Amino acid sequence: MAVGIFDSGLGGLTVWDAVARRLPEVPFVYYADSAHAPYGVRTVDDIHDLTRAGVTRLWDEGCDLVILACNTASAAALRRMQEAGVPQGKRVLGVFVPLIEAMTERNWGDQSPPREVAIKHVALFATPATVSSRAFQRELAFRAIGVDVEAQACGGVVDAIEEGDLILAEALVRSHVEALRRKMPGPQAAVLGCTHYPLLAEIFQQSLGPDVKVFSQADIVAESLADYLHRHPQMVGSAGETRFLTTGDPRRVSDGATRFLRRKIDFVKA
Repeated sequence: MAVGIFDSGLGGLTVWDAVARRLPEVPFVYYADSAHAPYGVRTVDDIHDLTRAGVTRLWDEGCDLVILACNTASAAALRRMQEAGVPQGKRVLGVFVPLIEAMTERNWGDQSPPREVAIKHVALFATPATVSSRAFQRELAFRAIGVDVEAQACGGVVDAIEEGDLILAEALVRSHVEALRRKMPGPQAAVLGCTHYPLLAEIFQQSLGPDVKVFSQADIVAESLADYLHRHPQMVGSAGETRFLTTGDPRRVSDGATRFLRRKIDFVKA
């Protein structure tokens, strides 16, 4: 049994990299739905159907536990999939909850009522689909009260990162931060609500200023997964190498992934 990591493209590699370093004994299967990326501009129904197909493939690959390392998929599809029911013995987890629990200083699985937290003004940077879903605000409301969230849809950033144009990506980030600042001049915290964005975390921090605490997902999810597997050891088997699957062109995706993580990554056709 391996742990599955699902993403619409390459952004989830930041999550895989962090969890693989934190849990070197755990085998992983990474699934990139590159043929249908980006998800951020698709309809909710499209995102749900594509996500469910990818997760089903990971279940077929022997992954009893699947992490949606795509915020757009987590926002648009996770709750709907859970409400529809998943096969017995299978689990699907998203990346929003660990991030919110870290921000609100609550442990993963804490089911106590929402309460006041120290952070009152939060900037959310995410894809247009994630922003329109309001999933972050919904999940936050389960755990905290009195928090003002201002969301900024960061169009173009994911495409620029995946195309390797970091100069354009950095310019877009600075523009989006300026737009957010016009709506919320004094955020206390900023959430990078896309797994591509850790590659530009320094640019976000520079643009926001040193007084804004920036929350990125990869390391937070890694720690949460380690805690989860400690409590649910039956969800994972013995050590093994990571396999990388893609619905897109394996050579092109491999080249992009290698450029993305700056080390050799080889995808095969899903």
